[in-house]
Amino acid sequence: MEVPKSLWISGLFNPMSFITAIKQVTSRETGISLDVMATRTDILNVKSAEEITEAPAAGKYIHGFYLAGAAWECGRGPQQGCLTDMILKELTPTLPVMHVCAIERQELVIVGKYRCPVYMTTLRGATFVFECYLNMESEEFDDKIWILGGFALMMSPD
Repeated sequence: MEVPKSLWISGLFNPMSFITAIKQVTSRETGISLDVMATRTDILNVKSAEEITEAPAAGKYIHGFYLAGAAWECGRGPQQGCLTDMILKELTPTLPVMHVCAIERQELVIVGKYRCPVYMTTLRGATFVFECYLNMESEEFDDKIWILGGFALMMSPD
């Protein structure tokens, strides 16, 4: 059986354990302690998982996220996209494929990024899975706009 190039994380019973497993595998490969690792998330300019032709060198590609309270503007070429205001009548747009990998916490860049919670359902609360860092329009952009707007990623559009 072939390992998928991009995993539909919403289909897992316990997606938090998959994110932890990425950290554990990286920890074993690099010899870096699990206690000093963080999760880096990059959103690709790939809308569909079928477009992925090969697995990443480090980490995993995952998909199956829905945006609640915002939209995603894809970048051009190798440039990453960013969060943008909601599009009218589009309540839960899908997020493009995400690359998740583990790095040392001190290497994590958080300037110009929104610390976004990821939940299983729109009920939020106890359905929390992990947090990812999503690009904002610029480094000077204030993340309070997204916090006050209640923006989050969901694994189910309900």
